[in-house]
Amino acid sequence: MNVLLVYPQYPDTFWSFRHVLKFVKKRAAFPPLGLLTVSAMLPPEWERRLADLNVAELTDEQLDWADLVFVSAMLVQGDSAREVIARCRRRGKRVVAGGPAFTTGHAEFDGVDHFVLGEAEQTLPAFLRDLAAGDPQPLYTAAGWPAVTGTPAPDWRLVDFRHYATMAVQYSRGCPFDCEFCDIIVMNGRVPRTKTPAQVLGELDALYAAGGRGALFFVDDNFIGNKARVKELLPEIIRWQKAHRYPFRLFTEASLNLADDPELLSLMSAANFFRVFLGIETPCADSLRECGKMHNVGRNMGESVRIIQQHGLQVMGGFIVGFDHDPDTIFESQIRFIQQVGIVTAMVSVLTALPQTRLWHRLKAEGRLLSAASGENTDGSLNFVPRMDRERLLEGYRRIITTLYAPRNYYRRIHTFLKTYRPTVRGKPSWSDFKALFRSMWRIGVFSRSCLLYWRLIIGTALTRFRAFPIAVEMAIYGLHFQRVARRAARPPGERESIRLRT
Repeated sequence: MNVLLVYPQYPDTFWSFRHVLKFVKKRAAFPPLGLLTVSAMLPPEWERRLADLNVAELTDEQLDWADLVFVSAMLVQGDSAREVIARCRRRGKRVVAGGPAFTTGHAEFDGVDHFVLGEAEQTLPAFLRDLAAGDPQPLYTAAGWPAVTGTPAPDWRLVDFRHYATMAVQYSRGCPFDCEFCDIIVMNGRVPRTKTPAQVLGELDALYAAGGRGALFFVDDNFIGNKARVKELLPEIIRWQKAHRYPFRLFTEASLNLADDPELLSLMSAANFFRVFLGIETPCADSLRECGKMHNVGRNMGESVRIIQQHGLQVMGGFIVGFDHDPDTIFESQIRFIQQVGIVTAMVSVLTALPQTRLWHRLKAEGRLLSAASGENTDGSLNFVPRMDRERLLEGYRRIITTLYAPRNYYRRIHTFLKTYRPTVRGKPSWSDFKALFRSMWRIGVFSRSCLLYWRLIIGTALTRFRAFPIAVEMAIYGLHFQRVARRAARPPGERESIRLRT
């Protein structure tokens, strides 16, 4: 059996880092970890190939080779996934689809022969048994959440490491919190399920042996969802990193209560974590209560961010406007909070009702749901009727984006961040890092409107805080990407694709 594993293309989004990839000569930010894990679950005698459309175009020759085409996609990849499915149908190929976009909205996709939904550990074996018996069903679903202690390591044989900026592994699934807008608990549940430390070290060994180095993303829904377990894991990672001379710089997603645990922060720092994404959402306490983000209520969120950054972890923040309880001043409040705290990478989005979330069900019951979600966090679209005037909300959102990513404000946040940040990351810079620096000197230092701000940052950091120099260069490069995404998001929807953005 020949199986082609297809990963659809990402549009140019906040997290695609498309404009950053040029500096490091990479084609995609991350490999398709889900498909690589599925590949490891397939019968060993099957032939398999990976077609990542973020790396190269899908060819007819690849499709003609395949007996089965497996497609996995996030919601934001939906349009590309539909194009892939249509091409498969035209060439008479059987399509098997799974992953988040299909799990929460498979009825939106035509032309799929077999939907294998939910977590593959539960549903893929049943499909494979039926396929072997000659009677595969059109839909496979499962109740409950499988243990991940039997999940195999990703099939790294399919990946050309030269194409990717960052590698990825997974330690846990699920999140203990119940935010109304979040689809994590819909797909992965509220009880975090973890791999064993031996499993994680085995995956690190396999990735290292295959040639992986550099930045490594723990793609967990909430890495600290089970603090007791993660405190058992981190000392093992620390020993592994030290024995291998720190080949990986780690980052992940977590919750703001990370700031409450000095022991956990110290362990993450020692394990070579250097960055963490946190869902901060809003400085409005009433809106936090509305969406069920109770672990952010009643705390000084700015101080929590500073504590985390003082332990060597750069905070990337997620923010939302459009809650029912947002006051008219929410736009200025968001800007002020982000600037004062120094959250350089601030992903601000308009509230979106993702499929099957509590928010989606509530808005549907209230008659306020308008359309399906695009999955793009920063496209400024609304798929429901907000309490605030629609045009006021969208105009306020555009004002946040353009203000935050105006070059002077962006660089001001970098300087604010560097005053708090205490770099602890270990490992030697790669030749790719040096090339990115030289390209940034030319591209940003000479040809961008941020050139003076760039040189002030680069020279000042080199002279006064040299250990923070690599992250200062990285942030300057990221600034180009964020500015382009912000300019696109700030335009009315009909104009976004028709205008070529300049830096």
